[in-house]
Amino acid sequence: MNRVLIIEDDEDIALSLKYNLERDGGFKVETVRDGDVGLRSATSDCPDLILLDLNLPGIDGLEVCRRLRANSSTANVPVIMLTARVEEADRIHGLDIGADDYVTKPFSVHEVLARVRAVLRRSGAPTEAETETLVAGALRIDRPARKALVDGKEAILTRREFDLLVDLVEHRGRVRTRERLLEEVWGYVHAGETRTVDVHIRQLRKKLGPPASSYIETVVGVGYRFRETP
Repeated sequence: MNRVLIIEDDEDIALSLKYNLERDGGFKVETVRDGDVGLRSATSDCPDLILLDLNLPGIDGLEVCRRLRANSSTANVPVIMLTARVEEADRIHGLDIGADDYVTKPFSVHEVLARVRAVLRRSGAPTEAETETLVAGALRIDRPARKALVDGKEAILTRREFDLLVDLVEHRGRVRTRERLLEEVWGYVHAGETRTVDVHIRQLRKKLGPPASSYIETVVGVGYRFRETP
């Protein structure tokens, strides 16, 4: 049974999410009301996914996310941000610091449940194909260990960044549209969220560094392509 940690100071929202995730999703859910407690809970007993509000007492949600990503035990735990901040700059900033998804309030509980399922779908047991090691130029991807190495040095990637890189390498030489990447990597289609892909690509290039960052090419107006012969 997957465990979900909800860090949300609005008791009504937290209880509604907990009820629906347990009833309709079959998840085990813990709720906490502030950032400090949420961070301690996540690091002491690592959940499978975190729903994180941004406007929290104590440590705010952005700082909680930063600390989660900096801690080796929680660096790869999927984080879905829940917030009333609707500006694109806020959404991009949240994704930049490591969130896997971003849902603005007011939201449908059923949409949140769908996004939780989509994120967790990517963290299931590996299939036979997923046990392969992928090699492309200076880049080596150890799929069972979920590690990406550039010239033998590990690039510390979030779960979403790793899945995005694998998708691009698997389809090397072919253009991957933003919509297709959303569908395959994020697990849902939401035309208005294609900017999410751009943010993750930017972070991925930054973390890979040269020369591997140059392997990912931008196809203007369409999407991205991993060079066939790096």
